[in-house]
Amino acid sequence: MRNTKLIFSFFILLLLTTFNAPLKAADNLPEDSIRISLLTCAPGKPIYSLFGHTAIRYEHPKQNIDVVFNYGLFSFNTPNFILRFSLGETDYQLGVQPFDHFRYEYEYYGREVRQQTLNLTNSEKERLIELLKTNSLPQNRVYRYNFFYDNCATRPRDIIEQSISDTLNYAPLIKTGETKSFRDLIHQYTPNALWGRFGIDFCVGSEADRPITERQMMFIPFYLEDAYANAYITTEDSLRNLVTSTEIIVDNGFGPDEESTIEKIGSVMSPLLTFSLLFLIVLAATIYGIFKSKGLWGLDVFVFGLSGIAGCILAFLALFSEHPAVSSNYLLLVFHPGQLIFLPLIIRDVRRGKRCWYLVFNTLVLTLFIVLFPLLPQRFDFAVVPLALCLLVRSVSNLILTHKKN
Repeated sequence: MRNTKLIFSFFILLLLTTFNAPLKAADNLPEDSIRISLLTCAPGKPIYSLFGHTAIRYEHPKQNIDVVFNYGLFSFNTPNFILRFSLGETDYQLGVQPFDHFRYEYEYYGREVRQQTLNLTNSEKERLIELLKTNSLPQNRVYRYNFFYDNCATRPRDIIEQSISDTLNYAPLIKTGETKSFRDLIHQYTPNALWGRFGIDFCVGSEADRPITERQMMFIPFYLEDAYANAYITTEDSLRNLVTSTEIIVDNGFGPDEESTIEKIGSVMSPLLTFSLLFLIVLAATIYGIFKSKGLWGLDVFVFGLSGIAGCILAFLALFSEHPAVSSNYLLLVFHPGQLIFLPLIIRDVRRGKRCWYLVFNTLVLTLFIVLFPLLPQRFDFAVVPLALCLLVRSVSNLILTHKKN
């Protein structure tokens, strides 16, 4: 009976040890029993997934744990999501999900996932797991997202760096003497998303054209992956690579490959082609109006009204948004609220045959913008030139008509 009680007590003690000790006993486990990896995911079709994704995978086979820590969770159902996104007040959060669910999602959408196994010591693994667990608590999991400076790639990088007690060194990402800007990287990963790239270029100002550091380039998941591939950790007497192995764990998946009708139209009707056709229509209508001595104020409502609405959006971003790269936007010289505010004045003066001072000012500014286009300290999508020409043509034609009437 006594032996039975001893055996039963030992069995209970064994169960308690098994369920309560996992992370704190990590140093007593074999080096390969816990694996932590950086996952890099290929781009998707929605604009928010064009730049890929990064996550951290945590595997502990002995405890049947295989989960992904994902800093890229957000919800379109958040109240006032569009307004909060415009203001730079979008909140993302860290989520923990089974690896099988994560993998199935990327298989379904046909997005490749690559895994880099990290060469961390047991103590570093334990520290990283504790940091991730703390980050995933309800009071810590939500963070203020910033596309350039605090996103799903920079968060994993920073927390992995915190877990490494020695010096982590990154190999160069670009050639010596070469520089990159945020806009360069945006263009690099949006070669086929022409309308998406036009929208980003339209809203992002001159701050995005300044040279950035190699560390800042890691906001793109693929640059972070490249940085990890050649990174190494140095101690006083040793050196070890940060990554021990790299493998493809989702190979393009089984998602649909066909483009939607909207995507096909968007790839053919690029912003430059679309706005060039618009300019030709406006030009033809304007020439007709001059020969017939007609003001075509309905066309003015469309051209000046549309550019004024676009200007209101740019002004709103520049004045109120927390996004760091939208404040200094030289497109406000062309697209500004004045195009909408002074529209009634334009129509009134043209119909009365009176020279409109705003049209004179607008003609001067638009001419300078088009002539000095390559010299301005901001890179623009060339598709804005036909739009500026539409405004210039309508401004000049209205001045010609008032001159003819006088």
